[in-house]
Amino acid sequence: MIAAGGFITVNLIALQLQNPAQDKVWLLFGVWTTCALIGNALSARLLPHRDPMLFPLILFMSGWGLIGIQRLAPNFAERQMVWLIISTLALLVVLALPNILTLLRAFRYTLLVTGLALLVGTILLGTNPSGQAGAPELWLGFGTVFFQPSEPLKIILVAFLASYLAEQYPALRAEGIDTTGKRRIWTISPRIGGPILLMWGISIIVLIWQRDLGTAILFFLVFLLLLYVASGFTPLLIGGALLVAVAGVVAYQLFAVVRLRIDIWVNPWLEADGRAYQIVQSLMAFAAGGIFGQGIAQGAPTFVPVAHSDFIFAALAEEWGLLGVITVIGCFAILIARGLRVAARLSTAPRSRPFHTLFAVGLTTVFGVQALLIMGGVLKLVPLTGVTLPFFSYGGSSLLISFIAVGLLMRLSSEAEQD
Repeated sequence: MIAAGGFITVNLIALQLQNPAQDKVWLLFGVWTTCALIGNALSARLLPHRDPMLFPLILFMSGWGLIGIQRLAPNFAERQMVWLIISTLALLVVLALPNILTLLRAFRYTLLVTGLALLVGTILLGTNPSGQAGAPELWLGFGTVFFQPSEPLKIILVAFLASYLAEQYPALRAEGIDTTGKRRIWTISPRIGGPILLMWGISIIVLIWQRDLGTAILFFLVFLLLLYVASGFTPLLIGGALLVAVAGVVAYQLFAVVRLRIDIWVNPWLEADGRAYQIVQSLMAFAAGGIFGQGIAQGAPTFVPVAHSDFIFAALAEEWGLLGVITVIGCFAILIARGLRVAARLSTAPRSRPFHTLFAVGLTTVFGVQALLIMGGVLKLVPLTGVTLPFFSYGGSSLLISFIAVGLLMRLSSEAEQD
């Protein structure tokens, strides 16, 4: 946490020196420092056996993201500060509820129905805060406050799937085993195939009615990886990849937004000043950053549209360079490694608790897959999906749900240490 505080302080001083007229820089520092100190102290008191790396790590990433938002879109920085306070409080509430994991498992069907109702509500009543005609309507609004129902649905689906797969764990592990004890390669029973098709169907609904390619892919990939962990059945990955390919081909033929993202992924240079302008500017930002970067507020990442949200990774690359990019990737690598370490400790604990293990795997996988999708999309390694970079990008609902997910991981890590 001290290292994170030093990084935040140095960069805020540099940002203030570059533009002395900015009056919210030190407010940002005060908000971040308060959240860091109070959050760290209370988390240590509430869960003394938690993984001590998780909270400082997400505060570091969130603080870095705040600096980027203050640099790129100062009007949004104040809102993000408020969401950081709310998110920190929400994380502490999760840590203070000793039975929250039991409640998530016991009320999984209620939560699932609620989450799906929010999704249907978004399809019927969704809006877009930007007000642009034809833009995806992925938000529900209450006055001037907007949130994306797909964000809490991530945790809800992971909790539901972990609970379901935990109950089916012995049967899933026995699937595909013949009478000689050898695993049949291509045998997939309805016990496995049914949930796969169900989740594939939900993902297709999200894609068709909301045109939310990123969320649809995220839901299905997380489910597929979670089911693979529970069953150990390798053909699931092949079958899932085929379903994704089929959905991609159909979506390319039917939906202009999918066709656009595939076309500019294959060759953006044909329309560098048109439909592919955003990805081309992103690639130029990476090139301009070099190894050490232009320096904070010294580059021109504002040429990248929506740089404070979907493309904040490109802005970080231009002003912090390759070293900054490696640091961001390293942060997510540490987060994923610590999450999987929690899952591994739970799986080898004296008390076998498949739900806790699978829940830790699922939450960690959400972070890993989402970060991979957006970083790969900004670098043109995969088609753009439109998801945010967790903790870094502007977005209140994304930050809030990410903090809650880490809070759940911290509680799981505490239980793992006490087993």
